Amino acid sequence: MCRWNAYFGQPILVSELLYRTQHGLVAQARQANEGIELLNGDGFGIGWYDDFGEAAVHPPGRYRSVQPAWNDVNLRELAAHLRSPLFLAHVRMTTGTPVQQTNCHPFRHEQWLFVQNGEIVGYPEIRRDLLLGVDRTLFGEIEGTTDSELMFFLALSFGLQDDPLGGLARAVGFIEATGRAAGIDDPVEMTVGMSDGDRLWAVRYGSGARSRTLYESNDADTIRSLYPDIERFQGLQDEDRIVVSEPLGDLPGLWREVPEGTAVVIQPGEDAHVPFAALSP
Repeated sequence: MCRWNAYFGQPILVSELLYRTQHGLVAQARQANEGIELLNGDGFGIGWYDDFGEAAVHPPGRYRSVQPAWNDVNLRELAAHLRSPLFLAHVRMTTGTPVQQTNCHPFRHEQWLFVQNGEIVGYPEIRRDLLLGVDRTLFGEIEGTTDSELMFFLALSFGLQDDPLGGLARAVGFIEATGRAAGIDDPVEMTVGMSDGDRLWAVRYGSGARSRTLYESNDADTIRSLYPDIERFQGLQDEDRIVVSEPLGDLPGLWREVPEGTAVVIQPGEDAHVPFAALSP
């Protein structure tokens, strides 16, 4: 059920995380080790920022396709030449909505990018009621039919741009209240990645504490110390961080699991880990 990763740090080629690791995102599209489904072949997308601090002037770029990620030659070409300090990538396994480009992640609004793995349980039954929660000034920007895009626009409607975690928490609270009114006990299972071009937020949450897997890379100093003979790791800078649905390789000490009900804030300087829970909107 979808795989995604996100990167924050010194500019690197997007191909580093998609292709040039033991178990990169494109490999995960064909064989997800920790996903519910093995294949994630219902489309893919990447979204990237050119320079920190420029997102408000230059919105992020985006490339999406309904092709399986492993079968798209254009993705391999683009990833081998695209260098970015902050990007998000996603491979999709549909939970029932059509395989079409507008349903592929990342979703974008102004300088914001959003990816999600999981589902709104009972989405077909409560979709209409959820759509009514979207601010009328944003409603016309919804292009697809996925629960993920709708979650993003609900978060925008509940204040994501001014209060990212609060806006998302209020959106989740609205979804839970709507679902439970329809007899759905645990409506939300999710990991979310989102960015405004300056910071990166990653959230793991489930209404019934059964959310999807999520990992963050260990700090650069620890990785350099663990593997002094690996040139690639010695080039890591202190700000370099990766968030993934599942590890990109099996070397010990590289990855830390993000706990249930936790938000990770990756930013210049010290990162933060804070509890995440649904809020009444």
